[in-house]
Amino acid sequence: MDYSWDFGPVLERFDMLALGLLNTVKIATVSIVLGVLVGLVLAMMRLSTRKWLNIPSLVFIEFYRNTPPIVHFFWFFYALPVMLAVSLDPYVAAVLALSTQSGAFYAEVFRGGIVSIERGQWEGGRALGMTHSALMRRVIVPQAIARMVPPFIERSFELLKTTALASTLAYADLLYQAMMVNAETFRPLEVYTTIALMYLVLLVTASQFARLAEARLTAYQ
Repeated sequence: MDYSWDFGPVLERFDMLALGLLNTVKIATVSIVLGVLVGLVLAMMRLSTRKWLNIPSLVFIEFYRNTPPIVHFFWFFYALPVMLAVSLDPYVAAVLALSTQSGAFYAEVFRGGIVSIERGQWEGGRALGMTHSALMRRVIVPQAIARMVPPFIERSFELLKTTALASTLAYADLLYQAMMVNAETFRPLEVYTTIALMYLVLLVTASQFARLAEARLTAYQ
């Protein structure tokens, strides 16, 4: 292939890519926080013996686990405003899509960590006269957290990569900004190679922090 690489035009517009990277981190952080809250609520509902709590949470989780993420983006951006007669900007629609879908997966992470604790731990706490809340707080949850961390981190990385779908709503994330740079420079190889490296650096850096946090958390167990 006779192709002359030239990153000059891309580097001249690196501020556009930097803004996209910042927006990617912003939307991912907000979505993770909201997703954790959604996941905790759903996990508690799934663990409930009351069907009016258990069944809706199960339906919610299975819906998100078995439908393409991009459908969620389009639904919140195009369908929800029609239903509610409101207007959602790309950022809000993307956050709603990411936080609800991640909440469904986080719910299974939280539930799986709790139910993985051996029955003897539950029975031992009850034998000591501990209330359910005290048993969860002092015995079950501290042990479950260590088991939740690896899948939680993995799901968070998946969410970070899924933020690229926000570009389909014209949200100025890293991929959308790259498309804008490409439209100005007509250098797709250089543009998309650059953002691939930017995503790589972002994910590797996040991975190192996550491993450090996991190691410290494990040390306290």
